[in-house]
Amino acid sequence: MALPPAGELSIFMGLILALSLYALVVSGHFPAEFRNPSLKTAGGKTVLWSTIAAASLVAIAAIAVARLLPLYATIIGGGAMVLLAPLLLAPLPDSFVNGRRALIAFAAIALALALLARHFIS
Repeated sequence: MALPPAGELSIFMGLILALSLYALVVSGHFPAEFRNPSLKTAGGKTVLWSTIAAASLVAIAAIAVARLLPLYATIIGGGAMVLLAPLLLAPLPDSFVNGRRALIAFAAIALALALLARHFIS
């Protein structure tokens, strides 16, 4: 059994980690009554929904990179990142996680990795 390509696997794992962190953060804002007051404003709703749209595009990039990898590497690498995400999110302050900054930060990291993934996809 050959080793999977290291570059593609690293990008895939980074994408899954960023998407997992983002998913954990955004899930805390639903239903709307649990949403931070700063996200109930028009600007807050714009940030929330635009980062969700961006994360959806990143998920498409993650799927494209996953198609370049063997199934076992995708399952092991992606699964490890999903399990790691809550451990990395736990020590962060609630003021960061429950506000706009975490949504923007994790969506931006995911988008940056998706831009890097373009090198491997095309």
